Amino acid sequence: MYHMKNLVVIVLALMAIPGISQEMSLFNGKDLSGWTIYGTEKWYVEDGLLVSESGPDKQYGYLATDKYYDDFELTLEFKQEANGNSGVFVRSTVDGTKVSGWQVEVAPPGHDTGGVYESYGRGWLIKPDPEKDKVLKEGEWNTMKIKLSGNKLTSWLNGTEMVSITDDKIGAGKGSIALQIHDGGGIKVKWRNINIVLPQ
Repeated sequence: MYHMKNLVVIVLALMAIPGISQEMSLFNGKDLSGWTIYGTEKWYVEDGLLVSESGPDKQYGYLATDKYYDDFELTLEFKQEANGNSGVFVRSTVDGTKVSGWQVEVAPPGHDTGGVYESYGRGWLIKPDPEKDKVLKEGEWNTMKIKLSGNKLTSWLNGTEMVSITDDKIGAGKGSIALQIHDGGGIKVKWRNINIVLPQ
């Protein structure tokens, strides 16, 4: 018991030391606290999972963090059901259903999951090598990691680095992390374990 107490004290002391990053959850598994819905598409929590689903308007929809995040390492899991056309936006702002920022693509096989797209701007900035598309597991849980540091963005899918890009415009960006539903209808994607590590 004595040793256990000592261990707890040491762990707590380490957590308090500046320079050691701490992982935080952005999704509590119960409700959409800390997030705002943009558009008329459906975002809800079911069985501890965050679900994004096309609504009757079949338009673009976004779920964005209330806080802005600059440099970070984000990991999340997604499972595509029906048409999985979606994405994770970084340093982004939403006005109605018009988004300004950069999307790391989440899409069905053959549609550049992990690539970086600039909405209402330059379009595709970088797409992954088509060979890497095979790491996407359709209909199963996938793990995506996105690292942003200054003007450099790197994405990974199921442990495979998909793209890495250095871009001054991304470097100057400010905004939220946002999940997207693509327009067109028939889309359903589930999300879980949305965690962020911020640099100290």
